Amino acid sequence: MPSADTAAIAATRAWVERFVVAHHLCPFAAPEVRRERVRYATVSAEAIEPALRTLIDECRRLDEDPAIETTLLILTRGMASFDDYLDLLALAEALLEAEGYEGIYQLASFHPDYRFADAEADDPANATNRSPWPMLHLLREASLSRVLESYPDPEAIPERNVAAMRRLGLARVTAERLACLESPLGHEGESRG
Repeated sequence: MPSADTAAIAATRAWVERFVVAHHLCPFAAPEVRRERVRYATVSAEAIEPALRTLIDECRRLDEDPAIETTLLILTRGMASFDDYLDLLALAEALLEAEGYEGIYQLASFHPDYRFADAEADDPANATNRSPWPMLHLLREASLSRVLESYPDPEAIPERNVAAMRRLGLARVTAERLACLESPLGHEGESRG
């Protein structure tokens, strides 16, 4: 695996552990991270087609390996523009449906410049979906449903996360995300791959 891919995986792992888990942004992230059931994979091609092919390959990997709970597909080239990323996301969601994966897997979206439609660019709320690298997060819908059934008031998760990020402020959430790029946890390679 090229060193850029290794660095992207290390930064993403650091972000998941130091930001997502540390701030309780996702109800089921911490147990899956502890169990090492998160797969980190990369796509280094600049074109959309290789990213979509890899996405379906990762769906098939999840089909075949129940020990992998979720996959973060890190896009290391070609998706620096948030608008280009949104185009890819729309195609990825349509492809999941076309390939028969609707209701089986769900996509969550993360990008360094993520911006909610109703938010200003400097709103700390955007930090809930701002990651070190553009990525597509594949989640097993059945697992997500099980977790959310036992989670108190799951509909309030997004609002709680937004409030938490706004309390922290833009400077802090940005610094924490960037710190993951500068001093990752030291993990190398893929997890569960």
